[in-house]
Amino acid sequence: MHQLVFATNNTHKLQEVSAKIDGQIKLLSLDDIGCFDDIAETGLTFRENASIKSRYIRDKYKLDCFGDDSGLEIDALNGEPGVYSARYAGEHGNHANNIDKVLKGLQDQTNRKARFRTVISLIWNDEEHFFEGTVEGAIRHERSGNEGFGYDPIFQPDGYNVTFAEMSLDEKNKISHRAKAMEKLVEFLGRV
Repeated sequence: MHQLVFATNNTHKLQEVSAKIDGQIKLLSLDDIGCFDDIAETGLTFRENASIKSRYIRDKYKLDCFGDDSGLEIDALNGEPGVYSARYAGEHGNHANNIDKVLKGLQDQTNRKARFRTVISLIWNDEEHFFEGTVEGAIRHERSGNEGFGYDPIFQPDGYNVTFAEMSLDEKNKISHRAKAMEKLVEFLGRV
């Protein structure tokens, strides 16, 4: 079975991606390959950040790998938080503060349209390939639900009356931005 490194240690992302790959490929995390480096996301776009991660692993470990970058883009906030989604309120990964900052920024806004976007950079046989997925939706006025992570408690995908945080992992995996990008990646791997 072919091995593929996912350049992340985010357990939520690993669970989502493992469910999509469904045993077709042996998925390895950064921990699995002994990489404990902090890979700096210095890009100005999701594509640049995804590429930084995959190229770092390929250059250092010589393994086929992919990296992703994802974020929330809110129309009324000029596309923010965007590439700064994980550290929007300052401290990296402080989901509660990030959500608070978004809700405060949208306090007087009627336009609550937003989307989650994922870009994956796959390096396979020394060639880089990109896959993108988006899911359109709106930002709720308050948190709802306990599942998921990040902005899931305030993001309601179009066509649903619940947030990502009110969906099971299986339900979210059918429609999420990462799921759509992963489907394109899995389809590509099935052809090579």
